[in-house]
Amino acid sequence: MKIGVIGLGDIAEKAHLPVLTQLSDIELVFCTRNAERVAQLAAKYRVSETCTDYRQLLTFDIDAVMIHSATFSHFEIAHFFLSQGLPVFVDKPLSDNYADCEILHELAEIKSLPLFMGFNRRYIPLFNKSMPNYQIGNETEQPLLSLRWEKHRHNLTGDVRTFVFDDYIHPLDSVNINAMVKAEDLHIIRQFDGDQLARLDVQWQNKQTMYHASMHRLHGCTQEIVTANYRNQTFQFDSFVTGKQWEGGVESRVQSPDWTPMLATKGFHAMHEHWASVVESGKQDSQLTARNLHSHYLCEQICQRLTR
Repeated sequence: MKIGVIGLGDIAEKAHLPVLTQLSDIELVFCTRNAERVAQLAAKYRVSETCTDYRQLLTFDIDAVMIHSATFSHFEIAHFFLSQGLPVFVDKPLSDNYADCEILHELAEIKSLPLFMGFNRRYIPLFNKSMPNYQIGNETEQPLLSLRWEKHRHNLTGDVRTFVFDDYIHPLDSVNINAMVKAEDLHIIRQFDGDQLARLDVQWQNKQTMYHASMHRLHGCTQEIVTANYRNQTFQFDSFVTGKQWEGGVESRVQSPDWTPMLATKGFHAMHEHWASVVESGKQDSQLTARNLHSHYLCEQICQRLTR
């Protein structure tokens, strides 16, 4: 299959291109407005077809597109390619407002096309392997009692909408497993530094399971901590590579296998493989689509609560 890659900034170069260029049976077409940049990366990855206007990608007979450009451009570009009948991958967030997200999902549904979101944290192999069915939530023999996801940054306060949609959406989506929480059930705690949002904690409970997403952007360091509790069993990770498990009062270490590539530990390998299978089949699981949309809905509700 042939996939157009739009936007070749730092995230695309560091996280996406090293994986995409290693997938078999996939041909890439690079697109970015900077002609020098596209030529440099095309030479590095031996990509023969490039352009500087995303509309030109239609002349390359592509099967799908991946959008890695700035958030403000996501709606326009995604709408264009969905209208042309092509599957679309978008780096989170889909947009910085829920109204745009609804429009794009409705268009994808009308066109019977997958609209795939790049939430790599759903695919972290160490978490999915270690924690018993934590992506499923309560419907297991070993029910999840609580899940807390903290993603902190150093000296990086921001305006509410950018903070929530561009960054906080990561921990929020990571605990939004069942995509069933109602806006009125959110317990929101916030902390401002002047007119800039500095910390945000959101909690809710679904049946017996408690969920907590936390982000502090005046933290002492950049850090991500994940804690999951089951009955008399606890997991905690402060990286995507290693963590600890406690059971019966005994502590043990869990870790990724030696020589696991860094981008694989961060979920990018599994995510891109899943995306390729979605393009090939032309279908996306309805529960995945619902979770994608619901996480953006929660972001919108949080923004509205914070700016009243």
